[in-house]
Amino acid sequence: MKPATSPRAWQRMLSGRRLDLLDPSPLDVEIADIAHGLARVARWNGQTRGDHAFSVAQHSLIVETIFTRSCKSSARDRQMALLHDAPEYVIGDMISPFKAVVGGGYKTVEKRLEAAVHLRFGLPPHPTADLKAKIKKADQVAAYFEATELAGFDPSEARQFFGQPRGITRDMLLLDPLPATEVERIFCARFEAIEAERKVEGA
Repeated sequence: MKPATSPRAWQRMLSGRRLDLLDPSPLDVEIADIAHGLARVARWNGQTRGDHAFSVAQHSLIVETIFTRSCKSSARDRQMALLHDAPEYVIGDMISPFKAVVGGGYKTVEKRLEAAVHLRFGLPPHPTADLKAKIKKADQVAAYFEATELAGFDPSEARQFFGQPRGITRDMLLLDPLPATEVERIFCARFEAIEAERKVEGA
């Protein structure tokens, strides 16, 4: 009789790291793995126009752009905006209606991963309530443009779910879906640029 074994709760990354999903360690988090994974996770369950999937990595770049344009912020805040969906490099992107059905278990894993990612890069485990609200607002603006430009929503329907964007226009945003390798490169470059800004600020 074979001995009982517990289910595998870790994922091996291309960097060679082995990330425990239930108890993630910051030491097993690498920005290259995050960028690679997010560039290959599709937003909107893949139901978007274009020759390529619209990735979470590209969405994250857009959210950081909107956040930076919308409010005075430190480099540390901008980095948290860029990484706001970082846990999805491990657990994938789940559309909001399904998150509501799944409930608390998903959120628990998501928050543990968020803390591990943040701590790996010298950030607070979680954003403050005020910062989280500002990032969420930028996320909603991004969702409006993604919904109307890529996901088949008409503007009135998108306004109902995501609100009416103010001060941000489509031409400010990188909305045309990019190949995974290209958006991965852009994501890493933006992360490194913000890292350099943090060093200047001493944050």
